[in-house]
Amino acid sequence: MENKSKYIQILTTVLRMEDAERIAKILLRQKLSACTQIIGPIISVYRWKGKMEKSQEWLCVVKTKKNLYKTIEKAIKNIHPYELPEIIAVPIIEGNKDYFQWMDKEL
Repeated sequence: MENKSKYIQILTTVLRMEDAERIAKILLRQKLSACTQIIGPIISVYRWKGKMEKSQEWLCVVKTKKNLYKTIEKAIKNIHPYELPEIIAVPIIEGNKDYFQWMDKEL
């Protein structure tokens, strides 16, 4: 049985579409992502430095492998415009075998 848990999605948000595209392109060029989907605009409501905030943001959903997480986190931190960027990973527990094979070729 193939270990599907080796695949993850990494989520990060930015204020501008241009920043989302830059993150997506850099990760793709470095073969750290097979694909990054950019979703938005979305509305985020959160507390920051003691104040309730509301922002329109763009969500990047990075398709990759778990063993690349630390490298991707570092790459995103190096180019991300936020003081404290959201960078979280969620496991892919099941999926299309052919899609995973494609990801393997791209990473």
